[in-house]
Parts: sequence; structure tokens; C-alpha cells
Amino acid sequence: MGTEHSAILENRERLQLSGVTAIDSFDDRAVVLYTSCGQLTILGRQLHMQQISVETGDVIVEGEVQAMRYSDRSRTAPDGLLGRLLR
Repeated sequence: MGTEHSAILENRERLQLSGVTAIDSFDDRAVVLYTSCGQLTILGRQLHMQQISVETGDVIVEGEVQAMRYSDRSRTAPDGLLGRLLR
């Protein structure tokens, strides 16, 4: 599988992710990113990217997390600017 992926959600307010390979889009209600386990969509309110580490693939999202949804792990990351940034 490559890079290990983990997700730690603290009090539905702080989400620590590892194994992030690309970020597709983000705003204050949704964050769509790719992990070594597939596409992950995070839904909520007042979401913001607190930290992004290109070297390690670690991301911290803060705000009110209402849902996390994984899609098929066979999907590949987009070739957009942020996708290239995190590769």
C-alpha cells in the first residue's frame, strides 16, 4: 500500500491525518483529499487546514467535523496544483 494512513479525531474539532498524498479541494464546509487508502471527504462547519506537511503527508484539519467518508481506494490523486504539491 505504500505510506501508512491514520486519522485521529479529537472531540470532533481537530482531525490529524497521515498518509495524505494530495489535496483536491477545501473550503469551510468540505475538504476532499487523497490518502494511501483512497479519497477522503471531510464534511463540517468552519473547517480550515491548520497544518500541511509536504514532506511527511501529515495534515491537520480544525473546525466542527460532521462526517468523514472514504471512497474506493483504487482511485488516483488528481494532477492539480495541490496534487503535485503533496506528491
